Amino acid sequence: MELLFLLGCPLAGAVLLAIYGARQHAPELNSAMSLVTLLAACALTVRVVSEGPLLIAQEQFFIDPFNVFLVTLTAFVGFTTSLFSRPYMRVEIEHGRVTPARLRLYHSMYQLFMATMLVALTTNNMGLLWVAMEAATLSTVLLVTLYRTAASLEAGWKYFILCGVGIAQALFGTILLYFAAEKILGLEGVSALLWTHLNGVKGQLEPVVLSLAFVFLLVGYGTKVGLAPLHNWLPDAHAEGPTPISAVLSGLLLNVAIYAIVRCKVLVEGSLSSDLPSRMLMGFGLLSVVLAALFLWRQRDVKRLFAYSSIEHMGLIAFAFGMGGAVANFAALLHMTVHSLTKSAIFFAVGHAAQKAGSQLIADIRGLITRSPTVGWGLMMGSLAILGVPPFGVFASEFLILTTAMREQPWATPILLAALGIAFAAIFGRVQPMVFGETTAKRLPHPPALLPVFTHLGLVLLLGLYVPPYLADWYRAAARLIGGE
Repeated sequence: MELLFLLGCPLAGAVLLAIYGARQHAPELNSAMSLVTLLAACALTVRVVSEGPLLIAQEQFFIDPFNVFLVTLTAFVGFTTSLFSRPYMRVEIEHGRVTPARLRLYHSMYQLFMATMLVALTTNNMGLLWVAMEAATLSTVLLVTLYRTAASLEAGWKYFILCGVGIAQALFGTILLYFAAEKILGLEGVSALLWTHLNGVKGQLEPVVLSLAFVFLLVGYGTKVGLAPLHNWLPDAHAEGPTPISAVLSGLLLNVAIYAIVRCKVLVEGSLSSDLPSRMLMGFGLLSVVLAALFLWRQRDVKRLFAYSSIEHMGLIAFAFGMGGAVANFAALLHMTVHSLTKSAIFFAVGHAAQKAGSQLIADIRGLITRSPTVGWGLMMGSLAILGVPPFGVFASEFLILTTAMREQPWATPILLAALGIAFAAIFGRVQPMVFGETTAKRLPHPPALLPVFTHLGLVLLLGLYVPPYLADWYRAAARLIGGE
């Protein structure tokens, strides 16, 4: 029943908002559907915690501690983003950037996007996982191109082409998984692609086929994660789409894509006698961290700035999962959580700041602390949090990743430290004048949607100071499931 509401509510919301999405109370309906989805996610979480992993709907859906915490995180950020989008999209309509017809498209595709991500997280079928990831791409292309400007259409086209090519590689990798599984399991059709079946016989699967499959799966889903050098779509999509979509792309979609990679890594490492998947993840992750840190210095658009920051942090998460082990996996899961909360809060603050300034250019946004103090403090606190300043939770997760790297991969530690230092200087050097720089503009009224900003930042601060025991147990259980010892 919980899964029915979890998946059915956003699908029903997509249909309802396709009909009523241009009406006055459509934003409230969007938020209400997102709230029901969150409540269903919480109920599902309680059931998994009390009963253990669940196989549902003839084993087509599988819920365990690894994906259920991501389900709850996705539903929570989806709900808070729907709250933020209400006043944000109202301003966009007043300024003529969005028409009522496009508002209908926005609300409907937002709910469809949430549905596809939740299907990807909960399905037990590797084929359905691929279908859900492709559907997420198609729905977000329509959201990225919502403004119909030349730049947004170009960004949407680049997103569609690059991620379309990437997801095609993932399809070939999925076919190779089926090819390997069908011989061992003796099953036909979708049953041979059930993750639980594959996991049960992973030691018997053909290592050569699995190695080749993982290469295609990593390239395919790695494109969606934004791992370098497959990242080119991500900064444009973040910069040209509506800010609420930037928040869910950075905070949610990237998590879902790396979740798919980790599920595949568990299968492939169980079949191989080598650590090829781990080394590939560490290599792509380290390259992403370094390139993103260097590209941060060149950014003049504030949304592109934080888009490259997302590439950096997803690279760090990929590197942690590549190292493997209990501590590194725990740190990666914690970093996924705090990055999602922090980055979405930053985009909320950036969205308000850009609307007040009438521009996304960093040079045009000055003196937020004078013009709108709550927006200014939200952006500054979010920036300090994402840069790993204690006592925020990003510091805790980065500290665990770096100390584990010192023990397991000491050669990579100086590279990570240097890249993080470069990123710190680049982001702080640009955000500081945006918040505290001089401005001749008068003080502006406080925007009405800053509750999501400070709610997220408050949670990130809490996770830096104290991880509740039940949440720590949750992370440990998930870390064990994906290879922690």
